[in-house]
Amino acid sequence: MKEIKLTQRKVALVDDEDYETLNKFKWYAKKMVNGSFYAGRRKNGKHVYLHSEIMPTADGMETDHRDNDGLNCQRGNLRNCTHIQNTMNRRMSSSSTSRFKGVSWHKRDKRWQASIRVNKELKHLGYFHFLKEAALAYNEAAVKHFGEFACLNTIGA
Repeated sequence: MKEIKLTQRKVALVDDEDYETLNKFKWYAKKMVNGSFYAGRRKNGKHVYLHSEIMPTADGMETDHRDNDGLNCQRGNLRNCTHIQNTMNRRMSSSSTSRFKGVSWHKRDKRWQASIRVNKELKHLGYFHFLKEAALAYNEAAVKHFGEFACLNTIGA
């Protein structure tokens, strides 16, 4: 594994065999709306992502970072997917009322509510007295509906 220097004091991780080819170009760190970073450069007047240079995709497909780190562009961390599969692997929204994906506080019932969006439909998973129970309910549903693309909540002791 090698590091490619980017702007904003960031680095992108690439496999040794990709380093020489990719390090010939000047790459920059592009901050996304959700706060994550991706490595990019200008090519023929257009923005291209580093991960797309490593793993080109067919029309209608995208490149997903398994670990949700847009700067980890090692081949083992990249996979081709559909847009829907890519959204399944997204981290929790910054506007969440809990620290867990798919879990929010329900004021009226004074309990935690778990839900998941599947095929654009919001599915209610239940109300829970304990935050961790709701997070586990989301995890179970995510594995069931999203399989390998499930982005699970990390639940401590």
